[in-house]
Amino acid sequence: MAFKINWDALGIATSLACAIHCALLPIFVTSLPIFGHELIDNSWFEVGMILLAAAIGFYSLWHGYQRHHHSVVPILLFTVGIGLLIAKQIFHSWQIAFLVPAVVCIIWAHYANYKLCRKANHCHTSDCNH
Repeated sequence: MAFKINWDALGIATSLACAIHCALLPIFVTSLPIFGHELIDNSWFEVGMILLAAAIGFYSLWHGYQRHHHSVVPILLFTVGIGLLIAKQIFHSWQIAFLVPAVVCIIWAHYANYKLCRKANHCHTSDCNH
């Protein structure tokens, strides 16, 4: 029995982890400066989270597009979401305004990909040519 990763579920989990990080981490780390550590507004950590979400997401969505449903809608939604995350990094004063729609777009893209893949359930082999 082969082990298969559900990339959409992993993409949704990564998006949710990013949202939780952005919402709750500032509450947790407000005491870290006392110990000489600063993680709030750590650009490298933020860029790393965006790159992780982008890598997992694009792989998942490309796999669904190429092998199952051939719809660009999830990829377009995801691209908008990642673009908004990048905009969040550039325009710091608008972080929350960009974060909420970014997370919604990314989760919606993975959900749409999941639904489209299940709808095209007849086609789970590499020799599919529909």
